[in-house]
Amino acid sequence: QVQLVESGGGLVQAGGSLRLSCTTSGFTPNFNIRAWYRQGPGEERELVARITRAGTVSYGDFVKGRFTISTNSEMDSVFLNMDGLQPEDTGVYVCNGRVRVRDYWGQGTQVTVSS
Repeated sequence: QVQLVESGGGLVQAGGSLRLSCTTSGFTPNFNIRAWYRQGPGEERELVARITRAGTVSYGDFVKGRFTISTNSEMDSVFLNMDGLQPEDTGVYVCNGRVRVRDYWGQGTQVTVSS
């Protein structure tokens, strides 16, 4: 069984930084893509950042250079460095791993940014 476990969320003031981590336990698939999504209060889940095994990186338009996604070489861990956090970044951040067309999801970690 594959389990993705996020950590690193918390409460931070506007302009602050956080580093999110997502580790894999149990059976570790050969992920093709790793990603972070987020869901704000009353909003739909949206893509924050994704990285492919080939190293191609993409970000949501709202990131505007503030966040950086990275993985280890095995892609069984994925990280999200977030700088310049704003109140609108508040939400549950969920990590994702994709193997071909199958998605695996973590439970999420809460990020709260105070003004």
